Amino acid sequence: MEKKFTNQLINETSPYLLQHAHNPVNWFPWSDAALQQAKKENKVILVSIGYSACHWCHVMERESFENEAVAAIMNDNFVNIKIDREERPDLDHIYMDAVQAMAGNGGWPLNVFLTPDAKPFYGGTYFPPVKAFNRSSWTEVLTGISTAWREQKNEIETQAENLVTHLQQSNTFIRSPLDIGGDADEQLVSTEECDDMFAAVMKNADKDWGGFGSAPKFPQTFTIRYLLQYHYFTGNKEALEQALLSIDKMLLGGIYDHIGGGLARYSTDKEWLAPHFEKMLYDNALLIMVLCDAYQLTSAIKYEKAIRKTIRFVMDELIHADGGFFAALDADSEGEEGKYYVWRKEEVERILGKDAPIFCAFFDVTETGNWEGKNILRILKPIEDFVIENNLDKDQFENIINGCLQKLGAVRELRVKPNLDDKILLGSNALMLKAISFAAIVLQDDVYREAAEKNFHFLQHGFSKNEQTFELFHTYKNGVAKYPAFLDDYAYLVSACIELYELTYDDKYLQSAKRYSEYLINNFSDEDGIFFYFTGEAQQDVIVRKKEVYDGATPSGNAVMAENLNALSIIYDLPSWGNRALAMASGLKPAVIKYPGSFGIWASILLQHLSGLNEIAVTGEGSFELAHKIQLEYIPNKIIMASNSKNDQFPLLVGKEFASAPLIYRCENYACSAPVSNIGSLLKEINSANKIRK
Repeated sequence: MEKKFTNQLINETSPYLLQHAHNPVNWFPWSDAALQQAKKENKVILVSIGYSACHWCHVMERESFENEAVAAIMNDNFVNIKIDREERPDLDHIYMDAVQAMAGNGGWPLNVFLTPDAKPFYGGTYFPPVKAFNRSSWTEVLTGISTAWREQKNEIETQAENLVTHLQQSNTFIRSPLDIGGDADEQLVSTEECDDMFAAVMKNADKDWGGFGSAPKFPQTFTIRYLLQYHYFTGNKEALEQALLSIDKMLLGGIYDHIGGGLARYSTDKEWLAPHFEKMLYDNALLIMVLCDAYQLTSAIKYEKAIRKTIRFVMDELIHADGGFFAALDADSEGEEGKYYVWRKEEVERILGKDAPIFCAFFDVTETGNWEGKNILRILKPIEDFVIENNLDKDQFENIINGCLQKLGAVRELRVKPNLDDKILLGSNALMLKAISFAAIVLQDDVYREAAEKNFHFLQHGFSKNEQTFELFHTYKNGVAKYPAFLDDYAYLVSACIELYELTYDDKYLQSAKRYSEYLINNFSDEDGIFFYFTGEAQQDVIVRKKEVYDGATPSGNAVMAENLNALSIIYDLPSWGNRALAMASGLKPAVIKYPGSFGIWASILLQHLSGLNEIAVTGEGSFELAHKIQLEYIPNKIIMASNSKNDQFPLLVGKEFASAPLIYRCENYACSAPVSNIGSLLKEINSANKIRK
């Protein structure tokens, strides 16, 4: 299509907004100018929200936003605003909640209509160009809204006011009473309540294909990590089996790219076969973390391979020269979903020759295809079962398969690649920073360590708005950082700093974690001083300051800060921070116990609180090396600090012996057992201190 139009998006940096810069729709970015124009002209605001890797966003653009007749209706009757949800997750959260309240569901593209005061009154997701799928056509929606605004303006404004009131009230959480000075172990959560959470998770578990619920199926790595922890604390084998089944089925399925590595955002079916093919940085960070957990627990080489393959994908496809990570790869190429990733059998046979039959049998490649007449590579039988059934040598078979994947990869490289969303997001980068740091610890890999430290340096300097106050920006591209950072950005970065300390035992990372947390407390705290708002107090262009607590596609910033505050309260002896973390978990406890699948990190917080936290100090010559060996063990409820020499900066290290051979102290509330010199003795102490029955 000849791009003869240019609208206000042409000056933006977001790849998603730039994709729409030549639509005949007179799109504005979210700005004071657009909002003021709506008020001046008394026009309804149409806000359309999506992201660059979103398949249905591209479909609606081709069908409607590139249509001049449709664009004329939009331009005549509305002030049209395009938003990249990854640049402005605050606005996305507000208007997504509004649409879900009105329609009962949500998704992207998100299309919502606002009064000139930016208050929502109607919305939905994808609308087809003609009436279909029990949905009104886009032009029917546009003309209906336009007519209603002219004829029923007062009713619409009342509806919008009521909806805003609902959004404000949704920020109020049920709080259970908690005497912070009392017996917190008894008052916060019981063994029976933890068992209830496990039962609720398993009620929704798919015991054939792994994961939870039916199609569409999301990875839900937080719930998987909770199951691994529940197994660790209780010895429950069903929890371990379901967690590993979920991981294994994803890695075998089409949701995982067997050629290049990397996980797609979700599967459209319960068997993990067909994703929408978009690959997000944050999904792959979360996958790496749960794979590290699984590897620590099982020592299974398949998990190490998956960790390395996923990191290699990130380093090959999503790396910025200065150490940052790009946001995503698109679902589409050449205007067709998944075209880059799928294969016809005759193509595979031509490339692989004599190895094609065994490859096709293993990866479910057929003449008719397993998806829209083509084939998504997936493994229906694990390699161990496949080689036995086919009387093959496992090592020889793996060599053949790896060679075939390399050949297909070389051919795939010649195809038109999906578009790269090359903006760099602070929150997603912080998640990947934590993931690579964790992988560097678990796999003892110095290359990963170097990548992690380079990324931290990039984030610290590239996103800094004010180095004195530790104020940060949210997004970066082409040397320009913009938009004030949100709760998730700070929370994830603090968590990554704590992980970086455990990788390097360099105190500067803990100092950064503390200072970023102080900034967050001063600028994002709610009126009760318990939870955090998603936006800082200085941000004025939102109709509601939301408090996000659900663990969805990404972790809840509040949940991550509850973990951070608890850890830092011990590291720096800040009881008020620990009390706040306890109050946060207490406030959500009823909802977490009832719906743990929506509160995976919170569920783990409750579980770890009941078991108790292991405060581990390693001191003396060789302490770093010994501490790193301790970290090879799966101990989810620990804080670990190490120092080769006397260090009075941190309470956990004060008063410890610094000898020529390293010593290990296990403490609770700074009360320490006699030091031991080997990991086996430490593990015995930890097991005997576990407060959850085994």
